[in-house]
Amino acid sequence: MAPTDETSQVPQHSSPFGTTPPAGPPAEDAAGRGGRMPRWLPRAMVLALALVAVFQLGSWAFHQLTGLLINILIAFFLALAIEPAVSWMAAHGMRRGLATFFVFLGAMIVTAGFITLLGSMLAGQIIKMVEGFPGYLDSVINWINTTFHTELRRVDIQDSLVHSAWLRKYVQNSATGVLDVSAQVLGGLFQLLTITLFSFYFAADGPRLRRALCSVLPPARQAEVLRAWEIAVDKTGGYLYSRGLMALVSGVAHYVLLQALGIPYAPVLAVWVGLVSQFLPTIGTYLAGALPMLIAFTVNPWYALWVLIFVVIYQQFENYVLQPKLTSKTVDIHPAVAFGSVIAGTALLGAVGALIAIPAVATLQAFLGAYVKRYDVTDDPRVHGHRIRRSGSLLRRARRLWGPRDAESGDGSS
Repeated sequence: MAPTDETSQVPQHSSPFGTTPPAGPPAEDAAGRGGRMPRWLPRAMVLALALVAVFQLGSWAFHQLTGLLINILIAFFLALAIEPAVSWMAAHGMRRGLATFFVFLGAMIVTAGFITLLGSMLAGQIIKMVEGFPGYLDSVINWINTTFHTELRRVDIQDSLVHSAWLRKYVQNSATGVLDVSAQVLGGLFQLLTITLFSFYFAADGPRLRRALCSVLPPARQAEVLRAWEIAVDKTGGYLYSRGLMALVSGVAHYVLLQALGIPYAPVLAVWVGLVSQFLPTIGTYLAGALPMLIAFTVNPWYALWVLIFVVIYQQFENYVLQPKLTSKTVDIHPAVAFGSVIAGTALLGAVGALIAIPAVATLQAFLGAYVKRYDVTDDPRVHGHRIRRSGSLLRRARRLWGPRDAESGDGSS
């Protein structure tokens, strides 16, 4: 008897070609496989989140350590600058650490002596200027009254200044800003100490540092690293040599002017102008010229104007004539490249970038120059900037343009 329940087998329909199609998977299994998450997706999500977290942590750490990295960079270039002196003393039998100590001690003694002499001179001139300020003010008031027919008095001007609102506000702001200035001074001293310690370790342990760096590199790479290190020492020394020459020329030029005007402390002021204008980029020029102007003002206000004019003219001569020539000779880079590297260094790292840009670019250029293949230049006049004049070039081009047409027209007419 045939089964009559609904669970009996349903007869299958034959395909148009007479074959039975394969039975598909159950509906439950298809739905389950389609809604299941791939096994690799959770791991990929965890890996992506981990990479984002590591990037954020690295970015935060880099921004927090930017100041320390800049200090280490300054210390490294300072160590490269004193490397020749330390190596010379070590080659003559002195221990490298002791030689580094003596070099730093000599630099500190010279710097401290110069700052002490400059500070005493500046303090004396400020006291003299404060004592003579009433006389300067009277002369200015007399000139204004004579020129503009006014009746100004020094007592009225002093009263208006003492009882002015902006003066009281300035005093209050200055009192509240003492703590900020103290914090900045302490921060600057700590930064100077950090740079000094790192530069001392870099210079004293230079051979050990080079060995540690070369120990993780194959022999071929070791030779390249040592060669780059030697080039960096030469270029940094050449850069400081050029800066020293420019400081000497600037000091002599300003000494002649100050001595001719009868400005007191002319030798010290000349040394100040030479050192500050060359070794403090960007703002060094203005700081160097401000002090001689201040001292000249205590002698004669018109002398301050002459000093300002001379500083501006000399800076133009130094920027466009002296500095490109000396830099290109000692550091062996093109003046335009030196100028562009200073601008780029200032944009990236500020005053620090402007100071180390030229030796860094000179080192990179000298190192890459050994791997650039060069060829002999052909003896062509155009290489030397001479143009080749060809007579009748326009007439020849006209003949080339009209010649075939004339020939075709002649063939057609015949």
